[in-house]
Amino acid sequence: MPRIRYNNIDNVSTDKTLKQFKQWRDERRQKKKDYSYCIPNLTPDLQYLHSNRHETSVTWIGHATFFIQYEGMNIVTDPVWARRMGFNKRLGEPGLPIHEIPPIDVILISHSHYDHMHVSSIRKLYRADTTIIVPVGLRRKMINKGFRRVIELQWWESVAIKGVKFSFVPTQHWTRRTPFDTNTSHWGGFVMEPVLQAGKTDSSSSDESPCNNEPVAEDGTRLLPPNLYFAGDSGYFEGFKLIGERFNIHLALMPIGAYEPEWFMTSQHVNPEEALQAFQDVKAETMIPMHYGTFKLADDTAREALDRMEAERKRLGIAKERIRVLKYGETFKVQPERRSVTS
Repeated sequence: MPRIRYNNIDNVSTDKTLKQFKQWRDERRQKKKDYSYCIPNLTPDLQYLHSNRHETSVTWIGHATFFIQYEGMNIVTDPVWARRMGFNKRLGEPGLPIHEIPPIDVILISHSHYDHMHVSSIRKLYRADTTIIVPVGLRRKMINKGFRRVIELQWWESVAIKGVKFSFVPTQHWTRRTPFDTNTSHWGGFVMEPVLQAGKTDSSSSDESPCNNEPVAEDGTRLLPPNLYFAGDSGYFEGFKLIGERFNIHLALMPIGAYEPEWFMTSQHVNPEEALQAFQDVKAETMIPMHYGTFKLADDTAREALDRMEAERKRLGIAKERIRVLKYGETFKVQPERRSVTS
């Protein structure tokens, strides 16, 4: 029986020919790059991370791996603590040692590429009551790896876990782990919302009732956690605007690296300027850049990605405080949103 093959919106292809790979290889030999800049590590606040049960916090581990605390749950995105990715040695230490991570409730997998789904890291994080959420087509593989609590979602589908709605949203990318499974599972990003306010869509497959005990401030407004968007891995596409129309996003975790040479990478990885355009498309309030400086996956450097992002931020007139550049191990505490009790 033929396996299902998944596609991008408008069937945008990310396929490359052997001639194009050769051209990239030849170009790379002629480039002289300064890789001396390394993303610094910040000593993580382990006491806070192990005791926090109420605040929303986002801690960067590296690449697309974040440790997120949201509505009392501990969440990890695209877990990769690997020291190497193929022939590429990790360029910096993970922001949190994996043995120091608090118990994980939910693991989010954007797609099955090795730099986003490292099975050995998942095994070290996984517990009997940990839930893994994966794109459609990937659940069977995870079950075969020995993981039991696995939920797979198609684009725009949602699931509620302990009062949090996780929605799987499109990206423009591709996937493969072996020569025989190209695009046999999908790819995407995730939006996280409290169930009570999960709002602009009716696609939820919630199996848990919403909570009604959010704190109320002295001025009569309800304090609600911010909505988070983890963009996974993507080229620039119209889907970012669709996400912005469907969700009320406060914080976007957005890739900015692995874009050079752009003639080769553009269909699958945004460059820094496109990342800021995507940030504006999804209408988020704050952005944290990711997917740069951890592994040498393309020809761009971490310094180049950050400098181009900063130049574009200034050109667009985006306030500096809206782009939060984290160090490895740094925790960003996200303030709750105030909403009227009657809204």
